[in-house]
Amino acid sequence: MVFGQVVIGPPGSGKTTYCNGMSQFLSLIGRKVAVINLDPANDALPYECTINIEDLIKLSDVMNEHSLGPNGGLVYCMDYLEKNIDWLESKLKPLLKDHYLLFDFPGQVELFILHSNARSVINKLIKKLDLRLTAIHLVDAHLCCDPGKYISALFLSLSTMIHLELPHINVLSKIDLIESYGKLAFNLEYYTNVEDLSYLQHHLDQDPRSAKYQKLTKELFNVIEDYNLVNFSTLDIQLSLSLSVWFSCGTNDC
Repeated sequence: MVFGQVVIGPPGSGKTTYCNGMSQFLSLIGRKVAVINLDPANDALPYECTINIEDLIKLSDVMNEHSLGPNGGLVYCMDYLEKNIDWLESKLKPLLKDHYLLFDFPGQVELFILHSNARSVINKLIKKLDLRLTAIHLVDAHLCCDPGKYISALFLSLSTMIHLELPHINVLSKIDLIESYGKLAFNLEYYTNVEDLSYLQHHLDQDPRSAKYQKLTKELFNVIEDYNLVNFSTLDIQLSLSLSVWFSCGTNDC
């Protein structure tokens, strides 16, 4: 039985930094770790990459050959990986005996709420290699400073949880920087626990663009609260104690 983490989240949320910090932490405590980069747009890796999707397909080549933009190119690359899953399986098999796995996925959110290719890749690996994977979904903590963006982050998190159907941890990343983004309307626990969202309505009404969508906003609140699935943990990637908690969660011990 092999454990690992599927690290996902929007661009700039800190996925690669997280993988780098977690891999260093695991190495320090004597655990063998393999970081698998599945983001063909990530060409500046700070960590030692055990498996790199660029050895299979390059985003720049796809964009040039098929006249695609970055988003279309990433979808193509993930489709290509799904069709060539044997390549990834063969690379992973030598690591299964004693390595903890970190999968660094692209930040294009459509891959995890609309398209089936990324989910299919994950499910095939789970079934064929008997992996135990937890999704670590990173969201930049600065979104808490804007009620509209916070609601968007909630919906993104909920949609991703439903689409992937994995053990799932939503994380507010860069929490050490949250004070630099501005004053929060409520204390941090309100945002991490996703408490009564109706309290946000007053703050949304201060923005003329949001005020005219009160009915829609109320219905969105109801959807999030009816599912009652989303909450957030916080993470400062520089703190080893914080990382030890995530390692425990990633091995389903939390």
